[in-house]
Amino acid sequence: MTDQPWIALTRDISPALEHCELTHLERAPIDLARAREQHEAYERALAELGCDVRRLPAGDDMPDSVFIEDTAIVVDEVAVITRPGAASRRGETAAVADALAAHRKLVRLDAPARLDGGDVMVVDRALFVGRSERTNMTGIRQLRDALRRYGYTVQAVPVRGCLHLKTAVTSLGDGRLLINRGWVPADAFAGYELIDVDADEPFAANALRVGDRIVYPTDFPRTRERLEAAGMDVVTVPADELAKAEGAVTCCSLVFRA
Repeated sequence: MTDQPWIALTRDISPALEHCELTHLERAPIDLARAREQHEAYERALAELGCDVRRLPAGDDMPDSVFIEDTAIVVDEVAVITRPGAASRRGETAAVADALAAHRKLVRLDAPARLDGGDVMVVDRALFVGRSERTNMTGIRQLRDALRRYGYTVQAVPVRGCLHLKTAVTSLGDGRLLINRGWVPADAFAGYELIDVDADEPFAANALRVGDRIVYPTDFPRTRERLEAAGMDVVTVPADELAKAEGAVTCCSLVFRA
């Protein structure tokens, strides 16, 4: 499957984005037109990296639906349709499941499971799953049961002070992780090379690897310098408007091999 092209599922920005769920940020005005411009720039970056970008529609009943990552975990063998932690988001999964069904066998999490894809970091055949305000142990156990038969391990990791695990740590490939140690315990990732975010950029740990390149927000230049100093090829995109809705670069796509 590694020779297959990349697909990137994205989703429209809802007209109701300003009514998004918020957990750790104060509500601030969101410029909808600017958010859409930034989302389009993000999609262009994915396309330039070789992704077949496929955007799903979204209505005014799904304010958070641009953050499509939370609705599914896609690995080579299967796609797990999540049960988002915010009840208002559970209607988002149907269209995503329909889009993924052409590419993967589907497995669905059941109540009382709660699990957001933003809490799931896949590193080869190991999955680290944040125990957060959006993801509970029932969801983690169901995910472990769904993937065990395919040879994946699932490890729960406590998250504090931020929305999701991938707010605090993301995979850069080649055994390297970008991390904010203030929000997640570094000892959960023994054996990996850890690159710390700059102390003045606490939200800088969210990066999206596509092939051999890293998609990264323009808002964190000091941490970006650390990535580039480590030899990484970084592609920057504007993301500050979506960040007001507690979104980041991994949140806005599901990237997988066809």
